[in-house]
Amino acid sequence: MAGPASGRLWRRLMALAEIGAIPGGGVDRQALTAGEAEAWHLVIGWGREAGLAPQTDEAGNLFLVLAGRDRAAPPVLLGSHLDTQPTGGRFDGAAGVLAALDAVTDLAAGGRVPERDCIVVAWMNEEGSRFAPGMMGSEAFCGLRGLAAIRAVRDADGIGAGDALDRFHAWFPDLPRRPLGGPVATYLELHIEQGPVLEAAGCPVGIVTGIQGKKTFSVCVSGVEGHAGTLAMSERRDAVAAFARCAAALHGAIGGLDPAIKFTIGRVTVAPNAPSVIAREVRFSIDLRHPDNTVLNAAGAWIEPLCRAEAGPCAVAVTPLVAAPSNAFDPVLRDRIARAAAELGIRAMPLLSAAGHDARHLASSCPSAMIFVPCRAGISHAPAEWAEPADLAAGAGVLARVLHDLAFADALPLARGDAR
Repeated sequence: MAGPASGRLWRRLMALAEIGAIPGGGVDRQALTAGEAEAWHLVIGWGREAGLAPQTDEAGNLFLVLAGRDRAAPPVLLGSHLDTQPTGGRFDGAAGVLAALDAVTDLAAGGRVPERDCIVVAWMNEEGSRFAPGMMGSEAFCGLRGLAAIRAVRDADGIGAGDALDRFHAWFPDLPRRPLGGPVATYLELHIEQGPVLEAAGCPVGIVTGIQGKKTFSVCVSGVEGHAGTLAMSERRDAVAAFARCAAALHGAIGGLDPAIKFTIGRVTVAPNAPSVIAREVRFSIDLRHPDNTVLNAAGAWIEPLCRAEAGPCAVAVTPLVAAPSNAFDPVLRDRIARAAAELGIRAMPLLSAAGHDARHLASSCPSAMIFVPCRAGISHAPAEWAEPADLAAGAGVLARVLHDLAFADALPLARGDAR
């Protein structure tokens, strides 16, 4: 079987990185923008060269389909996402989509018809940088979030995700629409690790055991606007001062709760945000993660009471956004990945994913697994994000070997449920 270890994967990654390129080697290609549409055109063209049929769905996911012998059988899905952070890198998401495309391209070139459809997928808005929270496309596909709720979300400029979706689809008027969701036999996703473990171990391939749990919250602290030069300190309801107390208490209590906990306040907005005006409002985000769901839930339960205790004399409202428990990936698929790596003479090791991925949602609907490759110093979501060509080729080779096994297997485990 031919593998993708030639330069094709690398050349395509570098070509894709030109779309939305920013200084320092990074990429700004956010969800449902003209930049992502340009990326779709490029990837669809590569898929068509290989004989793959492009499709989309109402959630704005992209599918490139290699038809199998039994079109009614649940397909094998593999892929990731094409959107980036505003100051993202060249590999996050893109490596998984293009490695999947390489694997399916090689499968098609072999001339043998697979037993079932093999489909490359690029999920809509994995990053959540424009429309929060992220992973909207895979959530809608798996029935974990309604399309109406997704369409109602607005970006920082007030543009609704529904309007952006409609505009995006209008750029592809001839692209066939497939039903949203549907049964899936298996899902595979290759990704850069976004952490330092594989590089430190000198290991080119990671077999992902699961993804640590995540909770996110939006917090609004409401005070009263006032003149910075005339209002006595004792009379102020200063939202920034209240935020500072809340942030310090949260970092102290939750950030130190457990060595494995990850607590982040990543976005803060102040109104009216003027130098000589006491702030009337502060909105901030909380990102909380831990591999143990018991610890995660306990930490999440602390957020609202801590904020209320520290916010006085201001009011505070805490809104939960994401509650994604830790999950484990399918052990049979993990064994297949380990076997494929051994057959190819590639060293592989198990590890937990500290970052979230669309595979988390697919794991609720079908047997799913992930393959990691190292990234330099664990850096991701930044222009300095980097993966070595040899490591990408190794991971993509393992992905292609596993896909070959799944594509021609007489039978696969049935999907755990209709993902619609």
